Amino acid sequence: MANAGKGLEGVVAAETALSDIDGQQGILSYVGYSIHDLADNATFEEIIYLLHHLELPTESQLASIREQLAQEREPNGFVSELLPTLAANAAPMSMLRTAVSASSAKDPDGWDVSEAANYRKAIRLCAVFPTLVAYYHRLRSDEKLIPPDPNLSLAANFLYMLKGDKADDDTARMFDTCLVLHADHTMNASTFAARVCAATLSDIHSAMTAAIAALKGPLHGGANEAVMKMIKEIKTADKARDYIIKKFANKEKVMGFGHRVYKTEDPRATHLRRMAKELAEKTGDPHNWEISQEIEKTVMDEKGIYPNVDFYAASVYGYLQIPTDLFTPIFACSRVAGWSAHVREQYADNRLIRPDHGYVGPAPRDWTPLSDRG
Repeated sequence: MANAGKGLEGVVAAETALSDIDGQQGILSYVGYSIHDLADNATFEEIIYLLHHLELPTESQLASIREQLAQEREPNGFVSELLPTLAANAAPMSMLRTAVSASSAKDPDGWDVSEAANYRKAIRLCAVFPTLVAYYHRLRSDEKLIPPDPNLSLAANFLYMLKGDKADDDTARMFDTCLVLHADHTMNASTFAARVCAATLSDIHSAMTAAIAALKGPLHGGANEAVMKMIKEIKTADKARDYIIKKFANKEKVMGFGHRVYKTEDPRATHLRRMAKELAEKTGDPHNWEISQEIEKTVMDEKGIYPNVDFYAASVYGYLQIPTDLFTPIFACSRVAGWSAHVREQYADNRLIRPDHGYVGPAPRDWTPLSDRG
């Protein structure tokens, strides 16, 4: 048997109609639509519809899914009672993993696994993820919970529930674009984890829990938090070059650069860089932007490595005054759209995912009695 690439590199794990990447050209598309067109024009609600229906919604279809999402924002009573305990004892991603798992116990569709029920569960999950994160943060900060506003978009509502003030249209639109950019990305680690779980015909909540667990790792979703910590360690732009060169000299990884698939710039980074610059100008605070620019220039000069989606996402979320440890849960609030669509796609044409292996252990050996060992 030919050996697969390490980490299953080059192995086609599943066929999907949801998203595609050309890593050589730096192209990402959702259901055939360029990420650049979607980032410039689509709302996150349109992306949720697109990923689940494989077509952009009409005006009436968009109005319908917006209403469905608005109606499903509140967590069920069981989870609401659990959240204060999680806020007092759990880190953000641990909270999200546990809360999503727990929400299955009182889901309105129960253990119905029909296609229609799974779609309703998917929409419910897309709607409730942001609320879980916002409520968690308010609870741990000893601040009053802010109920969802059904008149706001998912992005604008999250910022309102998190911070207590309604964002202006430009800020809400930028955050909405961040959600669009993170919604799906083919067979990444968390999506693959979700599909492996779903392939056993486990329920959609279990698959989402598996995805969150995979996203929690610093080599996947946690990278954006590491980028912000790096920016804070550097402190000023004039120290960035020496900091990065020292990292390379010590053979340490600089988070936010390079990608397993892209051999050129991550197309999502293009939009996030622009938004980081716009927010630096809007807030009158170029600090993070200037440090980020120096980091990017140094990494490119020294290694020729492009920034990925996590690098400028950190600056954007920082300018939006989102706590650093919420960066990865917010990633999940977007990626749940893709995860849930992938799980439904897996269910529709399922086969148990069971890779082969390459054994590298000892050759067959004879049993040695305990008395003869040593």
